[in-house]
Amino acid sequence: MVHKTGKRPGAVKRISAIGLAALMSVGAMEASLANSADFVRGLWPQAEAKGVSRQAFEASFAGYAMIPKVLELSRKQPEFTKTVGQYIAGAVTDARATKGRAMRSEWNQTLTGSAQRWGVQPEIVLAIWGMETNFGGFMGGENTIYALATLTEGGYRPDYFRNELLTALRIVSDGHVTPGNMVGSWAGAMGHTQFMPSSFMSYAVDYNGDGRKDIWNSVQDALGSTANYLHEFNWRPGETWGYEVHLPNGFDYAKARQMERASIGQWAQLGITRSNGKPFPRASDTARLYMPAGASGPTFLLLPNFDVIKRYNNSDSYALAVGHLADRIIGGGEFISGWPANDYALNANQKVELQALLNRRGFNVGTPDGAIGPKTRAAVIAFQQQAGLPADGFVSGRLLDRLKN
Repeated sequence: MVHKTGKRPGAVKRISAIGLAALMSVGAMEASLANSADFVRGLWPQAEAKGVSRQAFEASFAGYAMIPKVLELSRKQPEFTKTVGQYIAGAVTDARATKGRAMRSEWNQTLTGSAQRWGVQPEIVLAIWGMETNFGGFMGGENTIYALATLTEGGYRPDYFRNELLTALRIVSDGHVTPGNMVGSWAGAMGHTQFMPSSFMSYAVDYNGDGRKDIWNSVQDALGSTANYLHEFNWRPGETWGYEVHLPNGFDYAKARQMERASIGQWAQLGITRSNGKPFPRASDTARLYMPAGASGPTFLLLPNFDVIKRYNNSDSYALAVGHLADRIIGGGEFISGWPANDYALNANQKVELQALLNRRGFNVGTPDGAIGPKTRAAVIAFQQQAGLPADGFVSGRLLDRLKN
C-alpha cells in the first residue's frame, strides 16, 4: 500500500514511524524465515529415519514459511456453543441428504463393492463423507506439510504434530500424492474424508488399483479407505447405529443410570419402545441410553456401531449426526420427537453460575468451577426431584433459567 503524504503537518514523522515499523516487520520476517530454516534442517534426520527421500523432503518444504492463520486457529477458543439439536439442524439438512442420495447413485459400484469387502453400509460411508467435506465440496485449503510444520514449529502439541508431519512426508515420499496436492484442514486432516496422516498410513487403501492411495483425487480410494477404517474398528455388518426410542410415563431414570449398558431386552423391561412403533430386531444387542436434550427431547438406544463412528470423531453429537444423515440418505425422516424450544448450551461462566445457584438453594456442589461432574449432577437431580421435574440430571440453559426464578 502506498501512503500519500500531501502537505499535512507531521506527515514526515508519521511516514518515518511507518518506515520504522516496516523495517521492524521485515526484520521479524527475516528472523522467522531463519528460524524456519533451522527447524527444517533439524527435521531432516528424523525424516530420513522415517524413510523419507531427500528429494521428497526438499520438494515438500520448498517455499515453506509458517502460516500465521494456522497458529491463530490453534489458539482460538469457540465463543459460542450449540445444543445437540442445533448441531444436528446445521449438519443434517434436506440439501445434504438429497446430495447424499445423488452421490449414492453416482458411486454405487464403489459403495457396493466396499460394502461387500468391509461390511460397512454405503449410507454410513456417505454420511461421513457428507459430514467431513460435504461430499468433497470443501476439503480444506491448507498445504498439509506447511500446516503441520507450522503447528510443530509453533509449539502447539509439538510431539503429536511432529509425528503427523513426519508421516505426511513419508506419504509424499511413497508417491501417493505430490506436496502441492496434499491439502487439508489447518490441523492436517486430509482429503475427501479427512484422514490424519497417521490414519492414512494405517487404514488408507488403493481401491482403484492404480498403485497409489489417493484420498484427495480418487473418490474410490477415499470411500474405500473410510469403509476399511470403520471395519478395522470392529464395525458390525448388517447392524445399525441405534434407535430413537420412547420412554414411558414415570420412567425410572435412577435405574437407567445404574444400568449404563444393557441388552435391548433389559431396556425394554423398563418400558422403552421404538418411537416408530416397530419391534427391536434383536433383544440381545447391547445398548446404552442417550438423552442429548434430557427428558424433553429425542432419546436413543445406541448400539456398538455408534461407538465405531466415534472412532472417527470422538463426539456423541458427531456420531448422532452421521447416523441420522445415513438414515436420511436411505429415505428416513426427521426424528419423531422434537428438540426442546428455547433451550441453549451453557458456556463456562454459565456453568459456574448454575453451580453457584445450586449451592445457594442448598444443593451442595462444592466450589463452583464450571466442571459438570458427578457431584453437580447429583445436585441437579436432587433439585429436579424437589421441583417436581423429570430427574434426568441434564444440565441446560432451561435448567439455569429455572434456577434463576
